Amino acid sequence: MTSRLKFGFVTFLTFVRFPLVLLFFGGALWYSVAFPTEQERPLWLFVATFGALGTSALTDLFDGYFARRFQVETRLGAHADPLMDKFFYLTTLPLLVFISARSEALAGEPVGHSLFLLILTLLFLLRDQWVTFLRSIGAIYNVSGSAHWSGKLRTFINFPLICCIYYYEEAPASFPAINRYLLFAFEGFGLVINFLTLAIYSHHYWPSLRKAATIKRNK
Repeated sequence: MTSRLKFGFVTFLTFVRFPLVLLFFGGALWYSVAFPTEQERPLWLFVATFGALGTSALTDLFDGYFARRFQVETRLGAHADPLMDKFFYLTTLPLLVFISARSEALAGEPVGHSLFLLILTLLFLLRDQWVTFLRSIGAIYNVSGSAHWSGKLRTFINFPLICCIYYYEEAPASFPAINRYLLFAFEGFGLVINFLTLAIYSHHYWPSLRKAATIKRNK
């Protein structure tokens, strides 16, 4: 395989994450709204929807692996990868809040899990906006904007977490169930990792922030 083909393959793995997660969004919305009861819901639609979500999450593992293995790491890939991660969070997290709130309403349950997911979504998206701001400041001083190891850890933890949340909320009753307390513990761990990466990125870009905040004095 030529270097051009290797680069094309890795680039495809990076960018295909977004159309896959859009397929999940459409399928999950259709599954939740058009088929409100368990008896109405087609099994094939859940399998296809969950498969699109899982495949989208898996591409994040393989694009970096193959980029290193094929030695085709580029600045485009380094910046596109965190961008695709943001698209993943922006597409899945608000939808999970909607699905959870709808499930609680249909079951006549008090607001609980959906409220926590709403807070989780807010904190995740605020963290991403802050890191984007830090990268823009770092770019002024030629600091690399590629993903930090802590960001990779966050993705490694939270992409499977999002898959588990969707499975917990929408999997047919005939499928093996996820223990709710284990899921809640997983969500709490994901939240801790989110704050950890926020602190690490802030520390990494702190020198650039200090330089950017220096007042220019006219001579």
